[in-house]
Amino acid sequence: MQGSRRMQALGLVLILACGTLAAPASAQADDPKQPSVDNPHMHFWGTEQLDQCWTHFDGNDSAGSSASGYGEKEFTGNGEQVDVDFTCRIQENFKQNMLLNGNGSIVIDLELQIEHSSCSDTQECQDLTLTLFKGTTAVASESFPQIGGSDADEHLRWEIQTASNMTRWNKSSEEPSLRFEFSKPGYSSIFGCSFFLCGGWFRLYYSNNDNNATVEANFPIVNLSEPGGGGGGGGFGGAVDDALPGFGLAAGLGALAMAAVGASRFAREE
Repeated sequence: MQGSRRMQALGLVLILACGTLAAPASAQADDPKQPSVDNPHMHFWGTEQLDQCWTHFDGNDSAGSSASGYGEKEFTGNGEQVDVDFTCRIQENFKQNMLLNGNGSIVIDLELQIEHSSCSDTQECQDLTLTLFKGTTAVASESFPQIGGSDADEHLRWEIQTASNMTRWNKSSEEPSLRFEFSKPGYSSIFGCSFFLCGGWFRLYYSNNDNNATVEANFPIVNLSEPGGGGGGGGFGGAVDDALPGFGLAAGLGALAMAAVGASRFAREE
């Protein structure tokens, strides 16, 4: 009788542990739009007019994105400033926190085409500037003066060393977004714009571009329960506290089950 109770209690502990360990992994990995160790590439999508830009982690889902594979803002006025300021945001909030390797790098690959005129000392100018946000907090920013000034496609690769404030991206509040800023004068002509190029344009290629150019952000994601993988945890055995939802409840019930085993053994010895 006492052995049966002990086996039942141990069985309860095993069931609770297995169920708790399996749930968070499947919730994130089963959705291709969500980041995971096996799905670390965030893809870029948007409209043809570049008035909307969004991201997610499913490279096969370009629903709603421009069929031409890029978005473009045109500036057709004589000498009109080529000026953009927009942000590509995650389409769906994370279902679980995203944890990154503190010794890794976030790598952002983009393909652009920016046509504009030269900038004089008296004109307003801003080189292409990218800013990576974690929620509403800017965690990295860099300017790229070498990009732009011709009608040729140009590839941009930005490697960001994972800093201490980038190892943990909380779900529903700290999803990544990328801001684009650029401002330089467009072409002007004293002969008018009928036969001469005026203004310019800003083109961003999306992940479904016809040139097969790589357009994505690659995050060095680590397992949710990997000890020391993402930092900022203090959870059981080095794991992150909320990496295993319900772990506290499972641990409590498991402790009660083990107490029952101990009580039955004590009663038998008496």
